[in-house]
Formats: sequence, structure tokens, C-alpha cells
Amino acid sequence: MRHPIFLAALAGCAMTLSGCMGNNSDAEVARAMKSVNAVDETNLTDIMLTVADPNEAVTYFTRLSNDHPDRIDAKRGLAKSLVRAQKPVQAVKVWQEVIAMPGATNDDRVSMAEAQIRSNDWSGAKATLDTVPPTHETYDRYRLEAMVADSEKKWKKADSFYETAAGLTTKPAGIYNNWGFSKLSRGDAAGAERLFKEALTYDPTRFTTKNNLVLARASQGKYDLPVIDMTQTERAQLLYTAGLAAVKRGDVNIGKTLLQDAIDTNPQYFAEADRALKALDQGSSSALKG
Repeated sequence: MRHPIFLAALAGCAMTLSGCMGNNSDAEVARAMKSVNAVDETNLTDIMLTVADPNEAVTYFTRLSNDHPDRIDAKRGLAKSLVRAQKPVQAVKVWQEVIAMPGATNDDRVSMAEAQIRSNDWSGAKATLDTVPPTHETYDRYRLEAMVADSEKKWKKADSFYETAAGLTTKPAGIYNNWGFSKLSRGDAAGAERLFKEALTYDPTRFTTKNNLVLARASQGKYDLPVIDMTQTERAQLLYTAGLAAVKRGDVNIGKTLLQDAIDTNPQYFAEADRALKALDQGSSSALKG
């Protein structure tokens, strides 16, 4: 996928080069055109790794790596595109090829570990991260180390890695959210609540964190919504979350009230909340607790 404006600019460059070269040799013209093509490919590669359709990017980098099997950047682009296309198992295989090539970096190993985690190969991810020297201190490395420690229920290590990762980025909302979810999964709802609030100070628009915050509060029997920025639709969804959490804790009447509030708050028909409330009215609260 190429942008028309970008290609038009390149065409203009080519015409300008031809005019400026005048009677110069064909070899000089070829060198100039090769430089233009390099710019073209660099920009196209950037597009493919960011805004392009992931499957189109996979096709592009597959062709590029087949045409240039010794180019590590082509293999690297293919591996990243496979991850974007939600094909982590295939991505791991390509990352293994990248790591075996001259010029492979520790960032490549970290990227392979992430693909392994996405493919649910936690032991493989741990083994890969163990090959990365401790001097390679990056946000992504510690973010993944924290996730691996979580999977092994090594909570102190996980907390240490999450804290380190948070200090290595200017946008720590995501890592605080993940850390909070880790705390919530181990039963530390109060600790989770603090971390979700911290995450929202960096990104107050992240709905996943808002929902997690409501879950953490509901786990402590605090069903009122926190004082955070939210749209009317988000408020309805958060009331729904709090209502279901209340039912699961055995506070059925509170849950019914919250579900009714969710239905009344939502600017449109809230099918899920309506079904849940009807199930409760029919005495099926046990189904909602599952």
C-alpha cells in the first residue's frame, strides 16, 4: 500500500534528477535512482510496520525477505508483522531466524520473547529472556520479565520488574494497569486499586483501567463508582461491572440496583444489563455468579 502523494513526490524527484544529470553517464543516473528507491523502500517499510493492514505487511515482508534472504531488516519486519497479524507462533519461527543472523540484537531477543508469550510459550519466553544480559535495561525487557514472573507466581520479582519498567517509560499507564491486574489476581484488591488509580493519572481515557478499578473496588465491597472522568456510556458499563461483581459477592439486592442504574444511565438500549437483571428477577442469580 503506497500513499499517492508520497509516490508523486518520488516521481518528481526522479524527473528532477534526470533533468539535472543532463549528459552525465548512465551509471551516475542509476546511482541517483538507487538512492531515490532506497528512500521509497524506507518509507514504505515504516508504513507497513505501522498503519498498513497487518496481512498486507506480512505479504510485503515475505516477498522482501524471499528476494533478499540475507537482509535482517526484512526478516525483522516480517516477524513484527506476523505479531501484528496475530500469528505469534509463525512470528517466533521468524524471530529464531533473525537471532541466528549476523547483526541480531538483544532487542530482537526481547521481541522473540514477547512473541513466545503471545503464543503461550512461557517457558520458552523465560529461556529467551535469560539469554539477554542484565545490562540490557529497557522498558520492554522488564515488562516481559514481570509477566513471566507473574506466570510463575513469583510476586516479589514481579513487583520489582513492574516498578523498574514503570521507571523506564514516559507513558507508564499500561504497565501500572498490568501491575494492578497482577495484584488483583493474587487477591490484593487494595493494592490493585492504588495502581489502577495511578495508571489513570497518566491516561485518564483508558477504559480497561477504569473497568479494572471498579472491579478492584467491588472486590472490597465498595460499589460506588470512583471519581474519575467518564462518558455516560462508560458510566453505564461501569455500573454494569459493579452490579455483576456485587452479585458474585452475594450482594444480590445491591447488584440489582446497580444493574437498573446501568440500564437507566445508558443512552441506548443496554441488552446485557437488561438480560442480567431479568435473570436476577427470575431467581437465576447463581448463573451470574459463575
